[in-house]
Amino acid sequence: MSAVVAQSLHAFGLRSHVANNIFFFDEQIIIFPSGNYCVKYNMDQKWQKFIPGSDKSQAMLALSISPNRRYLAISELVQEKPIITIYELSAIPCRKRKVLSNFDFPVQRFTSMAFSPDSKYLLAQSSPPESNLVYWLWEKQKVMAMIKTDAQNNTVYQVSFSPQDNTQVCVTGNGMFKLLRFAEGTLKQTNFQRGEPQNYLAHTWVSDDKIVVGTDTGRLFLFESGDQRWETSIMVKESTSVLKNLEMMHESESLIEFPTLSSPVPSFEQILETNGHSQQSMPQVFAIASYSKGFACSAGPGRVLLFEKMEEKDFYHESREIRIPVDLQSNDPSQSDKQDILCLCFSPSEETLLVSTSKNQLYSITMSLTEISKGEPAHFEYLMYPLHSAPITGLATCIRKPLIATCSLDRSIRIWNYESNTLELYKEYQEEAYTISLHPSGHFIVVGFADKLRLMNLLIDDIRSFKEYSIRGCKESAFSNGGHLFAAVNGNVIHLFTTTSLENITNLKGHTGKIRSIVWNADDSKLISCGTDGAVYEWNLSTGRRETECVLKSCSYNCVTVSPDGKIIFAVGSDHTLKEIADSSVLREIPTFDVVYTAIVVSHSGRMIFVGTSVGTIRAMKYPLPLPKEFNDYQAHGGPITKVRESPLFRGPVPNQLSVGPFDPVPTYFLYSINPQCLSCLLTYSYSHPFNRHLSAINILCLT
Repeated sequence: MSAVVAQSLHAFGLRSHVANNIFFFDEQIIIFPSGNYCVKYNMDQKWQKFIPGSDKSQAMLALSISPNRRYLAISELVQEKPIITIYELSAIPCRKRKVLSNFDFPVQRFTSMAFSPDSKYLLAQSSPPESNLVYWLWEKQKVMAMIKTDAQNNTVYQVSFSPQDNTQVCVTGNGMFKLLRFAEGTLKQTNFQRGEPQNYLAHTWVSDDKIVVGTDTGRLFLFESGDQRWETSIMVKESTSVLKNLEMMHESESLIEFPTLSSPVPSFEQILETNGHSQQSMPQVFAIASYSKGFACSAGPGRVLLFEKMEEKDFYHESREIRIPVDLQSNDPSQSDKQDILCLCFSPSEETLLVSTSKNQLYSITMSLTEISKGEPAHFEYLMYPLHSAPITGLATCIRKPLIATCSLDRSIRIWNYESNTLELYKEYQEEAYTISLHPSGHFIVVGFADKLRLMNLLIDDIRSFKEYSIRGCKESAFSNGGHLFAAVNGNVIHLFTTTSLENITNLKGHTGKIRSIVWNADDSKLISCGTDGAVYEWNLSTGRRETECVLKSCSYNCVTVSPDGKIIFAVGSDHTLKEIADSSVLREIPTFDVVYTAIVVSHSGRMIFVGTSVGTIRAMKYPLPLPKEFNDYQAHGGPITKVRESPLFRGPVPNQLSVGPFDPVPTYFLYSINPQCLSCLLTYSYSHPFNRHLSAINILCLT
């Protein structure tokens, strides 16, 4: 085995497309999916623990926690095959209890799951065209019953057990509300649908025999033993508090500096014109959760309604409204509350309400605060901080500060601190951003936008451009190690700029295909590049000419890096090998076995290599590269990793960790990777190796 052993430390991000993606383990600890992990996060103490997904997992599809909070079920796709893994949460660390993978019935994926009240049985709903509901005695991996939920292959959104009855089951979907009872080895429908079919998106049990169901047209139904007892419709009207916030922005010039006419930020009048004072729509009820007083439901974008049971009646009335607040740092503040709420969850004491949204955000509110609102809507706040809402395209680190910089197709730039695990700065722009690079000092960034390349200052509370270059759609950029130069790629040309005069000093031409990766050697005398044309070039920056070249037309290169001494170039690409190149020749080709290497970085000691793969794993290996299959894989993502970055930071000895002596600095290394399919997930690992007795760490940044 490889000498490099990693352990997850921290993660930022949420995979919002996973069904039932957030819930409470206890009053302080929540569980949510991030990257290829489920994260146990303590909201008070801010620590995290990890439940890993399956090896070679392509996607998490659905989660479910047992009523006794002891078991967690994860539905995944692994090499195109569905599996359900059940973990024992009470074990430290969490361990696999059962894996359901060999099915004697056709199934493509399981999209919804639920545990029985006694946690002994598991319901799992498969996707069309099979649309089977499976009732498992999961401890013995025994299928107790199975039924086809819909002959027309309509989508099923949610399945659940009655809170007190193992034999009572509810299924809702498009045109489908079914109550089923398990008896004598079969599941039989006990209700008959009357009236026009609805698209039932979500449901919750409010008692042993009563269910509240929401539709895509904002209608709520209460069913008792299958018969409809109550109905109401939700109408969305533009929040007066939103309009008041915008009016305050408009009037309070002492607090907010309004842009000039050329600014991308819309005016107050434009926002009002877009929204309309009396604009109404039919909200989709994507999520419902019950609590002791009644239930909460999503009521259109950015809005949750609380319904309480009326005294001496089986009806419910709307008692409170909770909204996602306007984001004043956004280019378009009116858009922050336009995200759909996909999941709702109450804490065991019902003191906290959590929601997850379609833009990969997590919000929370203390329920006692809703009592103070006195008719005005209460407002959620970020559980942690705002995350990227679209694929992340660029990733950068620097030497002198514990910072990570990311840019995204959501038109934002974000600066993260990986020591305090916080978001330090973020700003939105009018154009999409494709690449980002941090100056070694941590004071500047260069960003490739769709329209221009911009050199920008990182201020205490702002990111401000001070130089622009007419390079459109730059996909790769990099500051030199000394920070006196930076390189920017435009198609098959590398532009070099100086940070002193900010002038273009030379252009490096020679590639015939798109350049995929560039890297500086340690003393900044050379620049190495690779591209889709199968070429790896080493450029002498004093002459502006190619010093060495290695061209292999059959390989489209993904990434290139160089050893600390600058003598060996490492390149990975489409031909399933890792190449060691020196003096224009390939010294060795190491097979990648069953994956394609998509990104690569060499440790600062030169004794370790980390690669990102096409199946979302980080592979750690020693250098010199071993010929046998000797490495460790860590499943970080459910899709290809596109970039890997490393950042060194020297600190004093870490308490309770091995170090050479009381005054010896402990070298800590941070490694980051991105996957455009895992939005805003920062996964942190620690690793140890035999070359010294120091502690080191790897941080993996997943960009979905």
